[in-house]
Amino acid sequence: MGEWTGRKLAMSIRRKIWIKFFLVVLLFAVAAMIASPKPVSKPAWLGNFLAKMKINLGLDLQGGIHLIYKVDTSGVESGKVGEALTGLQDVIERRVNAFGVAEPLIETSKSGGEQRLIVELAGVKDIEKAKEMIKETPFLEFKKMEAPPEQPPQELSAEDQKYNADQKAKAEELLKQIQNGADFSELAKANSEDPGTKDQGGDLGFVKKGDLVPEFDKVLFDSNLQPGQVYPQVVETQFGYHIIKLLETRGEGDNLEAHAQHILLAIKTPPPVQQQPTFVDTGLTGKNLKSADVQFMSQTGKPEVGIEFDSEGTKLFAQLTKDNIGKQIAIFLDGQVISAPTVQAEISDGKAVITGNFTLDESKKLAQRLNEGALPLPITLIGQQSVEASLGQASLTKSLKAGAIGIILVMIFMIFYYRFLGLVASVALVLYTSLMVALFKMSTGTPWSITLTLAGIAGFILSVGMAVDANILIFERTKEEIRKGRSLKGAIDEGFHRAWPSIRDSNISTMITSLILIWFGTGFVKGFAVTLLLGVLVSMFTAIVLVRTILTAIVGDWAEGRKSWVIADKGKQENKETDN
Repeated sequence: MGEWTGRKLAMSIRRKIWIKFFLVVLLFAVAAMIASPKPVSKPAWLGNFLAKMKINLGLDLQGGIHLIYKVDTSGVESGKVGEALTGLQDVIERRVNAFGVAEPLIETSKSGGEQRLIVELAGVKDIEKAKEMIKETPFLEFKKMEAPPEQPPQELSAEDQKYNADQKAKAEELLKQIQNGADFSELAKANSEDPGTKDQGGDLGFVKKGDLVPEFDKVLFDSNLQPGQVYPQVVETQFGYHIIKLLETRGEGDNLEAHAQHILLAIKTPPPVQQQPTFVDTGLTGKNLKSADVQFMSQTGKPEVGIEFDSEGTKLFAQLTKDNIGKQIAIFLDGQVISAPTVQAEISDGKAVITGNFTLDESKKLAQRLNEGALPLPITLIGQQSVEASLGQASLTKSLKAGAIGIILVMIFMIFYYRFLGLVASVALVLYTSLMVALFKMSTGTPWSITLTLAGIAGFILSVGMAVDANILIFERTKEEIRKGRSLKGAIDEGFHRAWPSIRDSNISTMITSLILIWFGTGFVKGFAVTLLLGVLVSMFTAIVLVRTILTAIVGDWAEGRKSWVIADKGKQENKETDN
């Protein structure tokens, strides 16, 4: 019984090991499929999905513009500098997005005692247009709404005019037929174009004065038309040409109702003129706005945005609200409407609130954008660099070539020095490379998109060496355990166990350094640090988890008699044991 239980336990453990191994194979297949420069073509939906994943190349790889601005914060209170810089960065980012740049890099940094704005526009060639767009200070305006001027009605085309004339002639012909004794209801069913009454022979039922268009009311209630009579003329309304018959009346005075029939022949009408409201300058701008902040209604607790003007702005705003009660006052930032609240009453103290169905995030965003225009930060261009796309492509080609050579040389060294274990480490290195490229591509669909630069490629190549560094520590420990007489499988397990503290400490120190560079660095330094950090994390996964899983699944009793695959010279092993 005990032997049977032990055998079942061993089989269960072995099954788990092979499940882990197949998961590694599956991970490699998925990573390779994503990382492949040529996406699969079948099935089509998968090919289309993978085709959307592309590595974002930085300025130095695809060419573009690198601009450095000095930010003048002298006009801003020290406690509001951070808020103003955030607002400035947001404004520039929106302008750059409007320029159609994919994955722009916009960040602020401090150099000495100066605040700086760094803008990188990859793929942009027109440097003068980009500078012109960026250099402007955020501009906030308050504008009042004016009704648009009346537009003259549009004329009908010659074809439509002919159609209407034909409809009128048809209506007159039908009226003659009715006057000559034709049945009104049958003609209505055959010819009327009013879908609501056609099947009822044009019967409108009882109506009061005011229920129909004025031309219709005039015939039924003001023309002395008697019950049973047909109005002797074709009546034109906005809907077309009508033939009208009064059937009966009831009631008197205001309660008078008429029961009528009609035949409608519809006409073509000019398309309605779309009139957009216009906003005109009021002289009230961001320089008059002291502050904007999020407040909460005392009764409901809903968020609202409070604004306060300076003395000049208070006077302008008081007159503006007095003249526009019930009308909208639009707030423009850089020529775009960010809010258009309706004036409820005259506001003479310079303090107002903008209410609405705001969420807390929406009210914070509106307050921030108002402050962007209220706290303008002049910027001055102090440096620029333009990288040609051809130079970027050449740099990319050389970098990829260097990376490929580096990976191949590392793999050759590992296989030559560690033989079978080195081969496994090389397989893990290929998987590591596939995972890194797949992560670069997949990041484009997340808020944490990675932009690959020359410095980033350098970080990636550096991480290749670090990816096998952990395996070297493990394999050396494994060698020591084999020399002590352990079995190959036991030596591998002990090698991973004893090497882990060294691997953990060295990689943690590298990650701390990378985080410091990400936090304090800018531009290329940050790109290097991000790639290096990601490479360290992935390399720990491949070296510790994947290599161990592969070795645990593959190495068995068959390998015990082939320890020379791990230790090159068996004689050296015996000599060392004798010396000890």
